[in-house]
Amino acid sequence: MRLYNTLTRKLEELSVHGNTVRMYVCGPTVYDFIHIGNARPLIVFDALRRCLEEQGYTVHYVQNITDVDDKIIRRAQQEGTSPEVLAERFAREYLEDLRALDVKEPTFSPRARGYVNQMIEVIEDLIAKGYAYVVDGDVYFSVGSFPDYGKLSGRVREEQEAGARVEVDERKRDPLDFALWKAAKPGEPKWPSPWGKGRPGWHTECVTMVLTLLGETVDIHAGGSDLIFPHHENELAQAEALTGKPLARIWLHNGMLTVEGEKMAKSLGNFAYVRGLVKRADGTGIYSPEAVRYFYLSRHWRKPLDFSADALREAEEAVERVYNLLSQAERFPERVPPPSAEPFLSFLREQRGRFQEELSADFNTPGALGVIQGIVGEGYRFQAQGGDPAALRLAARAVRELGRALGLFQKASYSPTVGLAEELLGLLTELRGELRKERQFPLADRIRDRLGELGIELRDGPQGTTWSVRRSGDVPDPRG
Repeated sequence: MRLYNTLTRKLEELSVHGNTVRMYVCGPTVYDFIHIGNARPLIVFDALRRCLEEQGYTVHYVQNITDVDDKIIRRAQQEGTSPEVLAERFAREYLEDLRALDVKEPTFSPRARGYVNQMIEVIEDLIAKGYAYVVDGDVYFSVGSFPDYGKLSGRVREEQEAGARVEVDERKRDPLDFALWKAAKPGEPKWPSPWGKGRPGWHTECVTMVLTLLGETVDIHAGGSDLIFPHHENELAQAEALTGKPLARIWLHNGMLTVEGEKMAKSLGNFAYVRGLVKRADGTGIYSPEAVRYFYLSRHWRKPLDFSADALREAEEAVERVYNLLSQAERFPERVPPPSAEPFLSFLREQRGRFQEELSADFNTPGALGVIQGIVGEGYRFQAQGGDPAALRLAARAVRELGRALGLFQKASYSPTVGLAEELLGLLTELRGELRKERQFPLADRIRDRLGELGIELRDGPQGTTWSVRRSGDVPDPRG
């Protein structure tokens, strides 16, 4: 498999020692529910992990949970709770969302709080080697002491300063120097250290967990492209200053998600949480986890991905199309197909090879999905022409086996979640609008209140009435 390495800016063969792949993927900072942008690296790198496992590798997959951070502290202060309680709450919610997305649990899911002692040791070593310095209980990494700073992002100094959103602090030797340890402030989490009570910086948290759990050099370090600078740049600087070895052989960064062509933001009204998107056992959510996965894998992982309801409906239809063929083909008993089916069987063998070629070429999941849909389309044609049922059964087996590498098409049956229920809600919303026009407010209000009891919120606005699914925690549906 050849993958695009952010560090070298070229495709490189994944080369590992033995049969084990050590893979670190940056996880969430648990101060809120994860949103649809967070879901992309979760699904993309879960699929890469599954693909490697299908090829026979053992993948040690580490995805951290950042439970000590400025964002957590600010949110806790706003809610009048402690950072510890808030972080634990949203860590549980995050793990629930992982399960809803059908993402495999990491081999290790370390939380920053559990590694503070190791972080202190890392910082002590950086100070001893001359890469860090202490100022009034804070500890900073000296960017000037590491000549290779900027090699991951490729940014010149001016771009680094803009990207880091540097705050003026006259105590720093260089405006780009970043905090390894922050002196305690009232109301913040704190631990004893040689420099006084305080807490670790975000960049030190991740690099310490990498070094502790996976060693000095990992095979793959991955995350969203928004993490390249400053987070991953700062991780690399600390680790390589400390060990003198590459932190990662290959750095992978997925493209960002937009919503109908715009950057996702709460201020634009296009912000959405995962739990408003994915269908759950409690009846909330809209789309099946498999359709959501299909949607995220239908675009190359390095390219931007535009999120829209139309694209998700298309994904739902594409998944349903595959399962319809599976349900028809798997009714037939397994037996050896006759010689007349050989052209079709030859086609299946060729497609298996094409599928592996697509995934080996920078993990081209859109191309791989195209191969599967090609098999399905040819299967429908073969069936319509009176093709042998046993050969069709082998096509279904091929789809199952290829899909397993992406985490798709493994269920016994499939029921799309978009369709009748959504149409009925749209019909009720339209009916209520007509009742309001006719000033039949009691009946219109009764429809609104009854839907509210079922967890459906109606909103009246200048453009008409919209509906959204609600659950505990007042989490909005993607359509807002």
